[in-house]
Formats: sequence, C-alpha cells, structure tokens
Amino acid sequence: MSQVKYHRIILKISGEALAGSKGVGIDPSVIKHLAKEIKAVHELGVQIGIVCGGGNMWRGESGEKLGMERAQADYMGMLATIMNGLALQDGLESLGVPTRVQTSIEMRQVAEPYIRRKAIRHLEKDRVVIFGGGTGNPYFSTDTTAALRAAEINADVILMAKNGVDGVYTADPKVDESATMYRELTQLDIISQNLKVMDRTASSLSMDTDIPLVVFNINTDGNIKKVVTGEEIGTVIRGGK
Repeated sequence: MSQVKYHRIILKISGEALAGSKGVGIDPSVIKHLAKEIKAVHELGVQIGIVCGGGNMWRGESGEKLGMERAQADYMGMLATIMNGLALQDGLESLGVPTRVQTSIEMRQVAEPYIRRKAIRHLEKDRVVIFGGGTGNPYFSTDTTAALRAAEINADVILMAKNGVDGVYTADPKVDESATMYRELTQLDIISQNLKVMDRTASSLSMDTDIPLVVFNINTDGNIKKVVTGEEIGTVIRGGK
C-alpha cells in the first residue's frame, strides 16, 4: 500500500461513459475495459467505492420536459443507475474481483440495501462496493451521491471520471481552441465561476467535508491507477473553502 496516494476512493463514472460510442445503453466493451482498469487499482490494495450515473438510459430532466412529474422521472433515473451498477458488477466479478451492489432503494432480490457500516466492512474485506440508486431521493444528482457516500465511508478522494475530457478547462475545449486546463482549483472556484464540474449541492458538500476531487479522462488506459498512485494528471479540486 506504500505506493499509493489514496487508500480509499470513490470513483464516479457517468452513464454516458458506459454507453461508449453508441451514446445510449451499455456498451459491453466499455464495461470490460473499465473492469480491467478497476481491477488494476484493486490489486494495489486500494478500497474502492463506485457511483454510476444513469444518463445513458434516462435523465430526470428529460422526463420533466415531457410533462412527467419530476420526482417520478428522477426515480426512473435511479433505477437506471442500478442497472449500470449491476452491469459493472458482472464485469468485475468475471475478472475475479469480489463486488457488492448496494442500493438506496430496497430491492433485496437484486442487491443489498445501502447500510453504511456494512459498506465499510465490505471495503475492509477488499470488496468493491457499487452504490446504486442515487441518494434515494429525487432532485439530487449522482454527483451529490458521490460526495455523500465519500463523506459517509471516509474516502480519501473522489475520482470524477470524465468521458473524453482530460480535466477542467477555462472553456469548452471542443469549441474554444484557446481553452486551457486548470491544474488545481477549489470547490469555491467551481461554484463562483459556474464551471459545471458537478452540481452546486455536490460542490457545497465536498467543500464542507474537505474531500478533494480529481477530474480526469476515463478513456485513457491506466488513468485511474495513475491518479491513485499520485501522478499529476487531470485537475485537482480542493475541498476546503
């Protein structure tokens, strides 16, 4: 464990990342690739908690635009995150990585209910824990879930895995060629400059708990391991005020 910088992490993976080039649904090749990347970190002895988004299948905002009640639409989004979590669990266990899925919405035939102490015990036994179902409440994003679970399990860091984006930029690098990447920011910078790395609730919670965040490109081989071992990639966002 001496070669790692972070010993217990929360890895936040967007639903869009799981869709791959298809843009929607779950791409099996992406699951396989992610599972290998996570296994490499697991073999270092790092305790890993994972929060998956659900945007590859459903977004609460989309349902609201269609005239659906927002809370109902958000619950559908929570179910999408559980489906993603089960797919990732299958990919990890096929490689011999013991994995548990815990959900904030009870569905005992499918996964364990979220219990903080049990989650920590799984981590201590070197099991990867995937947190599905968001916070269990509508109007909260999976970014907020990641910040909340990180605080609850006393994680050292939140790894914000981005789909094809190397870090946080001054502007959208796909639109503005002059955009430059920040190497370090604070959560207050994120909020005051409206940089849209994560929603304000998640930023505020991370600021209060003083848990750092690393934003990096999930598509580059070995990047999760690089972050965990202390290589300077992506953008580091300090939790402090």
